Parts: sequence; structure tokens; C-alpha cells
Amino acid sequence: MPHILIVEDETIIRSALRRLLERNQYQVSEAGSVQEAQERFSIPGFDLVVSDLRLPGAPGTELIKLAQGKPVLIMTSYASLRSAVDSMKMGAVDYIAKPFDHDEMLQAVSRILRERQEVRQAPSTPASTTGRGSEKTVDNSNGEIGIIGSCPAMQELYSKIRKVAPTDSNVLIQGESGTGKELVARALHNLSRRAKAPLISVNCAAIPESLIESELFGHEKGAFTGASAGRAGLVEAADGGTLFLDEIGELPLEAQARLLRVLQEGEIRRVGSVQSQKVDVRLIAATHRDLKSLAKVGQFREDLYYRLHVIALKLPALRERGSDVSEIARAFLLRQCTRMGRDGLHFAADAEQAIRHYAWPGNVRELENAIERAVILCENTAISAELLGIDIELDDLDDDDFPGLAAQASSTSLEPTEDLSLEDYFQHFVLEHQDHMTETELARKLGISRKCLWERRQRLGIPRRKTGATAD
Repeated sequence: MPHILIVEDETIIRSALRRLLERNQYQVSEAGSVQEAQERFSIPGFDLVVSDLRLPGAPGTELIKLAQGKPVLIMTSYASLRSAVDSMKMGAVDYIAKPFDHDEMLQAVSRILRERQEVRQAPSTPASTTGRGSEKTVDNSNGEIGIIGSCPAMQELYSKIRKVAPTDSNVLIQGESGTGKELVARALHNLSRRAKAPLISVNCAAIPESLIESELFGHEKGAFTGASAGRAGLVEAADGGTLFLDEIGELPLEAQARLLRVLQEGEIRRVGSVQSQKVDVRLIAATHRDLKSLAKVGQFREDLYYRLHVIALKLPALRERGSDVSEIARAFLLRQCTRMGRDGLHFAADAEQAIRHYAWPGNVRELENAIERAVILCENTAISAELLGIDIELDDLDDDDFPGLAAQASSTSLEPTEDLSLEDYFQHFVLEHQDHMTETELARKLGISRKCLWERRQRLGIPRRKTGATAD
């Protein structure tokens, strides 16, 4: 069982993260500072260190040296995201931005431990040096592409990826949420001449609008209140490599104008600066929205749309991929069984049928989560459709009314408990405050965008109450 050290000074976050990892078959120890971790533990003895960047006393990056080669995953808020990129240059294996949810953290931990295991099993294979998010997916049928599936639509996609990757052309990846758009971006980067340079991934929907320009393009000292020092942006961090902008449809118009300058002139200008500087960045963007329609109504710059739309790659929804769903499910089952030390698990007949016929509105991400949950809960060797949760998730909810769930949500206890997970905390916070706070205020308090708040309401089944307080 992998042993993970959490170093986080906020007790609630540390406790919730410990319970999350323990529930997923990890052994966990914790500390509130670098000094406490040194005093209590032999840090190189852990399989992974998960640390906040900003800690009392020494910063979390000090653990990179103390871990003596063991992987260190840095947690940070988007307000200090640039510092997280710097920490990767110091040797951190990856960073994860707060606020994160269960899936994001578990996927990062699983990937890091899996990669380390692969390196131990094949010591002659060079370690990846391609920066954040550049890992290859195992158990796939497409080698260097790193994506599972062989239906005609995916074969056509693989062919386009191989043609486009060696070029420096901008790419727009389109597809529903959960279809694997970031996997396509990673494949394009890994197969390009930029593969040894950083791949910087940015979720435009998750960065507060007030911060996004300075985070992407950097700022000068005194450019705005709180700018006590100049700072480079994420576009500069991607210099020589690839910048992946996920959910680019959420990028504010002002930031779109700055991004257009990067694409047209190959240069950036930090917020508050009169000087421009050259950058060599390949842009890959992704969205689940129709940018052309947004451009027609003035919500997205038309000139930027055409700059992005040099090469368009369309990812099919999982329900459109035929037998791929069974192939992907078996690969996920093998991966989870290996990670959790479960042997001999298989899908029962009703589960096989349910997997093939369920619409999977959350696409590949939903399938992976369902299988992970089933492996954890399975008490024998056969995973049933009921364990996958398909019987109770047949409706594809596409609005925020969530019929049938309101009674369940309204009866939820609002009293916090010591066993609250990160998502429990989110749900309790929203239910407790949504009657007297607007959606904008809720999102600001949680440190996320309104779109992110809406998406989590959908995923967790939290209805938005139709009251005057929330009608903003």
C-alpha cells in the first residue's frame, strides 16, 4: 500500500485530504509544516509527498530536496499559480490548484505513483521531461497517442493527431466535458518537436476573472493593488513549449485581446508594462462550447476564433464510440485493481450490458469514476450494474433544477462533522449559504468561477433554489 505524506497547515483541508486518500486504499501520514514533517518522519521513506506551497516557516518546495528523489506534488491557489510552475522547475513532479475536487486529486496521485512504478520496472527507460500533464496513459492500444479506443471516429482522430503534432499550428479541440480533450493536447505535445519543453495546462474557467490576465501574461510591480513585485505569467512559463488553454470559451474579452497579440505577433506585454517581449509558444485550446456562435453574439472575439481554428479536432462523446466503451472499461478495471491490490475482479453480465447501453453523459470521466467506486465497494469478484451506480444515474440532467433531488438535498444535514470530505464540505457550504448569498458570492467564497460552481452543482446533484437571493 503506497504511503503518502500530507504537509498542510490548514487543519480542515489536511484532515479531509487524509480521509479521501485513506478511503482510496492509501496509507497516510500528516504534518502542519516542513519542520514538523522533519521532526516526526523520515521524509525519503514516503512514496509521495503532497504539500501546500505556502506553509508557516519554510515553503513546501523545501520538501523537494528533503524527499531525496521521491515525488513531491505541490498544492497551490491560483493566486500563486506562477510560483507553482517555478516549483516544478525546482523538481516538483506536478502541481494541483486549489480548490480541487476528489477526482482531480485522486487522478494526480494515481498517475504519479503509477509513473514511479513504471520507472522502477523499466529503469532503462528515460524519465519524461515534458512538464506538467505530459504523462502517457498505460493499457492503451495506440502506443504513442496514449488514448484507449479503436472505433472509426477515434482512428480518424489518431491520424489527424499524427499529422498535426509535428507542426506549430494552433489547434482547437472540441468535445463534451469528460471526453479526454487534455489527453489529445498531451499527445500533440508529446509527438511534437517541443516534447522536451514544458506543457503548461490552464483551466480558464477556474481562474477568477480578476486574476486571469496577470496569471497568463504576468504583471509589473505596482500594476495593481497587491502587486508588490513583478511576476512572469504562464505564457512565459510555456516559452519554447506548449500552452494548453482548457475551456477557452470562458476567457474574458480583455484577456482574449492579449492572447490574440501572442498569436499574431509572438510577443506578450505584462500587465502594467509598456515593454513587449518575444515568446515562442504553441497554443492548443479546448472547449465544449460553440465558439463560432459565441463570436456571432459578441461573447468571443471573431478574429481570435479564426486564429484558433487553424486545425479543429473533434472528440466524439463516449456514447458515439460503440465497442470502445467496453475496451475502456476493462482498461480502467485493470488499472484500479492493480492500484488497490484487488485480484480477479470482473464485470458481471448485467454490468457489461449496462456499460454498453448507458448514455454516459459524463463521458470517459464518469466511466472511470464509476469503476473506481465499484472496485472499492465490491465485496466478491463480480462487479454488478448496481455497484457501478448506473441504475440510479440514468437521467442526463441538463439544467439546474434537478427534479427528484430537491427533497434529498433539502433533508441533508447542514451541521459540519469531522468526517467531511472535500466534496462534502463543498455541498454543506452551498446548502447552508445559498438562501442568503448569490451565486457570484458563493463562487467567490469558494474561490471558484460561477461556471465551476454550476458544474459541481450538476455533478453532486445540488439543486439551485429559485429565490431572490440567488437570482443574480
